[in-house]
Amino acid sequence: MRTRRPRRAMSGAPDKAPRAWQRMLSGRRLDLLDPSPLDVEIADIAHGLARVARWNGQTIGPHIFSVAQHSLLVDAIAEHVHPDLDARARLVVLLHDAPEYVIGDMISPFKAVLGGNYKDVERRLAAAIHLRFGLPATTPAALVRATKRADRIAAFLEATRLAGFAREEALRFFGRPAPLPPTIDRFLAPWSADEAETRFLARFDALVPSP
Repeated sequence: MRTRRPRRAMSGAPDKAPRAWQRMLSGRRLDLLDPSPLDVEIADIAHGLARVARWNGQTIGPHIFSVAQHSLLVDAIAEHVHPDLDARARLVVLLHDAPEYVIGDMISPFKAVLGGNYKDVERRLAAAIHLRFGLPATTPAALVRATKRADRIAAFLEATRLAGFAREEALRFFGRPAPLPPTIDRFLAPWSADEAETRFLARFDALVPSP
């Protein structure tokens, strides 16, 4: 009579490597470690960014202030501060936080803790997104500076209008903002996720000519 060997106890993680991809609502399967432009869809980006909260959700109002809305705010500021940017450059500005549709919006202090690994993943995702929409994988330095300037102005406005920062505190962290027209204010009342998604897609369509 044969005796059964006792089963080995489960030791935790399986032998195979952990899953490093995310399935999107479009059906695409995006690999975070080796993202392909072919797996990037603007509908997935807009949907995800409209549901990712800026400031870890620590903002006033009945809705989160989403990364999609932030992206439109930065785009509107850049249009005022840098009126010479063409449509392709404006598309880069609109997509400046697009990797966050996969990896979320981590606040700057936490990014500093994570260090280089986070930045490497973010860079690879940004390159794949840019290539998907016919943009250079690496953004020219002048455009990086223009985008960062608009981004810091947006951060100052969000910090003081939505996230509870005193003006003096925001000035220390984000610098002094440029004068802006009153039309910018409409981007600072948090929208619903559906509205943010719809507006983001509309702006994308305005910047990308139909084939």
